[in-house]
Amino acid sequence: MSDDVEMVEEEENTKGVLRETVSTILWALGIAFFISTFLFKPFHIPSGSMAPGLVKGDYIITSKFTVGYGRHAATPFPFPVKKGRLFERELKRGDVIVFRPEGDTKNFIKRVVGLPGDQVQMKQGLLYINGTRVVVETSGTEGYVNQFGNTETADVLIETFSNGNAHRVMDSQKNSRLDNTELRTVPSGYYFMMGDNRDHSYDSRVSVAEGGAGIVPKENIIGKAEIVLLSVSDDFELKKPWTWIKMRSDRWFKVIK
Repeated sequence: MSDDVEMVEEEENTKGVLRETVSTILWALGIAFFISTFLFKPFHIPSGSMAPGLVKGDYIITSKFTVGYGRHAATPFPFPVKKGRLFERELKRGDVIVFRPEGDTKNFIKRVVGLPGDQVQMKQGLLYINGTRVVVETSGTEGYVNQFGNTETADVLIETFSNGNAHRVMDSQKNSRLDNTELRTVPSGYYFMMGDNRDHSYDSRVSVAEGGAGIVPKENIIGKAEIVLLSVSDDFELKKPWTWIKMRSDRWFKVIK
């Protein structure tokens, strides 16, 4: 009889531990989903289109509450917003934003250069907004890793918008196809995005049909890039501890401007 009681108690204990484990896992998943949907979400930088500020191998943290919640807030699950963003906050010229181009399944990260109603154009590699050339000053040269894994050298310019936002951009090619564009007016409810590596960024200057971002509807905004959490080189692999020295410690916790 005592053996039967012990077996029942042992079975109950096992069920209790299992229930507690499942409950803990569900709570953890729920908290992680809440954080990634409404607060912060990490992203990986796969290319050099935002160099020199962001480089290939950076892992960044974006905030969602600072921009509001659009249709891709809970990706891969659809968020119940068709137009605009819930608790929308307007973007500022110069913000670095993660978004999803219309009809695309990939996330892009670019800088806001054109607000709704703005007229945007590139002339001879320089940015014009509403007919006025954005102020730039030279800042030497710098190397970056291109999409083929090779290091290139580019001229660095400091670009300053009328709201005081200053950031570095790269000019790596003279008279590239992206240096001269037609005048585009940003429609209401849309934003014009550009990469900081101006000659190597398929952004709003290039249509979605051609592999670019096109002009971005505000409901496709996902989050604002806030900080570089960590950065790794191409040959870093988490499953290979001997490659951990390939982490770029000088880029950890770097505020994104």
